Amino acid sequence: MGMRPSNGYETPTAERSTGGMMRATVNRAILCLMLLGLLALPSMAMSGGPPAETDNDGIDGNGDLTVRYGCTCHNNGAPSDRSVVMITGVPVMYGLDETYQYTITVADSLSLSGGDGNNKAGFLLSSAGMGAFTWADGQDIREAEKAPGDVSHSAIDSDGIWFLNWTAPTEDVGAVSFWLAGNSVDGSGVPDEGDYWNLLSFTVNAPGTIDSGDDAATLETRTISVGDYDTLFLIEESDAEKEAERQAALSLRIYEQGNLLYWTSLVALIVGAVVQKEILERRYDEAPEFLATELAYPQAIRSGLIGVAAFAVGVRWMASDASISFPPDSIVEEGTRTFDLTSFAIGCAFFISAWAAYSVYRTVLAARAEPQIKDTL
Repeated sequence: MGMRPSNGYETPTAERSTGGMMRATVNRAILCLMLLGLLALPSMAMSGGPPAETDNDGIDGNGDLTVRYGCTCHNNGAPSDRSVVMITGVPVMYGLDETYQYTITVADSLSLSGGDGNNKAGFLLSSAGMGAFTWADGQDIREAEKAPGDVSHSAIDSDGIWFLNWTAPTEDVGAVSFWLAGNSVDGSGVPDEGDYWNLLSFTVNAPGTIDSGDDAATLETRTISVGDYDTLFLIEESDAEKEAERQAALSLRIYEQGNLLYWTSLVALIVGAVVQKEILERRYDEAPEFLATELAYPQAIRSGLIGVAAFAVGVRWMASDASISFPPDSIVEEGTRTFDLTSFAIGCAFFISAWAAYSVYRTVLAARAEPQIKDTL
């Protein structure tokens, strides 16, 4: 009488308990995925270019302009000299509606000096709306977010170099100030202390502020940079670069010594053969075959003129400071490797001169020889 009948009512309760546990597990998984997605948003946004203000990246900020106050999401908000930021092509004074080509370089100073540093970079450039920026397709540059007059990278770049143009205003607006922010990141996808950034600012003078009579060098474009001093001005070659340079020097020295040995040996063999011939002719009282006078004179004159001309050319090349290279410097691009043939050319000129003189000597001997029966027939 006191026992509860077993009528199957406990089964639905167990099913509800199991279903509730599964729903709780799914909800927790969804929550974790949402949190991971929110954490990834700053790095994903940065990869397509930095925000215009420091509080648009999802991290604490005061709404300051990123290009002027830096990337608060990297390196704990502090700038670093390890991030080298450089811009070239900057004029001292702009001309109205004139276009200048800027080259922006952002890199880790450790990578520049041959070490294992960060190899991805980005930038943000502003002229406060003065003038206009343009760029070619494929430069991974875009209009900055919420700052139509500014430009930034559109994708993280591996070499940290971008080319763009700045066209000056069409009227005199006074001096134009520029701000450039650059960061060198480790590519981990998380803005942490392994990323480095730096700031650079400069001013371009208004038209007419520099007299045309001033030194022309002050009117040319310039390079402005910020970062580790040793990297910018005292870069040391890495061990690999030093070894490559040593191998190149060794190869060139072997090439030059091999050429010197080859041509010296060839000339020695020719001169030795000639001397031997002269000695044997005198020992056995032999002489060159008879050559008629009407043939000997023209031949001697030709050889003499060739000898004099070759000697004059050799002396002129010796007195000249210009080098003889192959391919000639005038037909190759700057930086193309050429071979210095000055010594070889001078040696050839004097050898030809000596051989022509020996030809004159042999012609004279042949003209003085006694004619044989076969020569008179």
